[in-house]
Amino acid sequence: MSAVQHSTRVGIIGGGPAGLMLSHLLSCAGIENLVVEARDRDTIHHTHRAGILEAGSVAMLRDTGVDGRIDTLGDEHSGIDLRFGGESHLLDFRERVDATVTLYAQNEVFLDLSLARERDGGEVYYEATVSELFDVTSARPGFAFTDKEGARHEVRADLIVGADGSRSFTRRWIPEAERTNYTMEYPFAWFGILTEAPKSSPELIYARSDRGFALISQRSETVQRMYFQCSPETSAEDWSEERIWDELQARVAGPDGLELKTGPIFDKTVLPFRSFVRAPLRHGNLFLAGDAGHTVPPTGAKGLNLAFADVKVLFEAIDSWNGAGSRALLDAYSDTALKRVWKAQHFSYWMTSMLHTRADATPFEHARTLGELESVVSSEHGKRYLAEAYTGWPHA
Repeated sequence: MSAVQHSTRVGIIGGGPAGLMLSHLLSCAGIENLVVEARDRDTIHHTHRAGILEAGSVAMLRDTGVDGRIDTLGDEHSGIDLRFGGESHLLDFRERVDATVTLYAQNEVFLDLSLARERDGGEVYYEATVSELFDVTSARPGFAFTDKEGARHEVRADLIVGADGSRSFTRRWIPEAERTNYTMEYPFAWFGILTEAPKSSPELIYARSDRGFALISQRSETVQRMYFQCSPETSAEDWSEERIWDELQARVAGPDGLELKTGPIFDKTVLPFRSFVRAPLRHGNLFLAGDAGHTVPPTGAKGLNLAFADVKVLFEAIDSWNGAGSRALLDAYSDTALKRVWKAQHFSYWMTSMLHTRADATPFEHARTLGELESVVSSEHGKRYLAEAYTGWPHA
C-alpha cells in the first residue's frame, strides 16, 4: 500500500506543550503546519508533571487565544522562601522585579493547548511513530510516520521542527561531525510525591539542610507537590508514607517549629536529572526546540519556560520568513535561543549546587555553601538577581 502524502509549510515532530504551542502560534499567523506525536492524549494529560510558569509563559497562553484554565486553576506566587539553618527567608519577587510566577502543571498546559488545536482544526496526529527524516538540508525536507492504524504517511515541508522531548529522535539527524553535546551529571535525584493535603506555606519553600534539599510546593488548595533530595538509585516503593513524611519534616525542621501539613500520598516517583545542551539547534531546515535541544535540573524551574522561549524565537523567525521572505532570523535562531539556554543552565546549576548536599562534601564546603546562601538573602543585589532569573528574562 502506498504512503499517504502530506504537503505543508512546517512539519512539527512532537506534540507536547512546545510542539503544540508552536503549532498554535503558526496557525494564528496563517502558516500551515502539521504535528505528529508518539503518545496518546490521555497518557500525556495524566502524566503528572510539575509546572512553574514565568510571566512570559503565562502571557503566551493567555494572550494568544488559548482558552485555557490558567486564570482559574493557576496559582500565582509572588516569591519563594529560602530556608537554611532552620530559618526561613522570604524573597518577594514583586518588590524586587515587579514580576510573579504561576504554578500550573505541565500536563494541564498540554490539555489546554491540545483542546485549542482541536477547536481550531489543527492537524495533529497522536500515537504516530516517526521512522525517518530525509533531505533535511534541502529546500523540501520530509519525514515518514506510521499512524495508530498502521498506515504509513510521508510529509514534505519547508521546515521541520523537532520538539520531541529529552529522548529526541529528530536530533539524531544532525550529523555527529556538526554537533556538540554539553552534559553535566548530578549525583542526586528528587523523590517526588503528590499528596491530598492543605498548603503548608503560602509560598514555595526551597530548603537546604544537613540531610539534603527539600522543596515544599503546591498544586491546589487540596493537592500538594513535594520533593526531597535522594540517590538516583532510590526505589520509591521502598518508602512508606510514614517514612516519607518523617524525612520531609526533618528537612524543614527548625527553631520556628515549622510543621508540614500531611495527608494521603497518591503518587510517588524518583526523578534523576542532568544538564544537557545540543549545539547547534539547527541543521539545514531542521530546527530543535525545548527538551529536544536542552534539559536542565528542575531546581531553577526552567524546563517548560525554556521550551516556550525557544518557540517564541522560532515562531518570530518563521513568521518573518513566511511574510517577508527573509531567512535572517531563521539563520540566527540557534545562537539567539542558546543565549537564554546558557543563562538558564547557569541559574539552574547555581540553585542546584547551592541547595543540595553532596555526600562527599567537606566541612569547608558545607560552611561555604551556607555563607553563599547568607550572601544572597542579606544582599539586595543578590535577592534581585535570584528574583529576576527565577521569574524569567524577557522573551525574544
